[in-house]
Amino acid sequence: MSDTMTMQRWVAFGPAGAVGSVLRRDDGYVVQMMSDGRYRGVYPSLNVAKQALHAAMGVGAERPEFREH
Repeated sequence: MSDTMTMQRWVAFGPAGAVGSVLRRDDGYVVQMMSDGRYRGVYPSLNVAKQALHAAMGVGAERPEFREH
């Protein structure tokens, strides 16, 4: 038997291209912004992580489109 780890990642796209991503881990969902490469925290659900990424884009930013990769 072998153990297989499957990673899920969602990339957030705004009008100018990729702005960040959400990575699923064993302990939750991690948000990373493309602008600085920093991880923004671990969130309990995909929806909360998407909201956090959108908030990190700044006031007035349109909600990005998330695509699973």
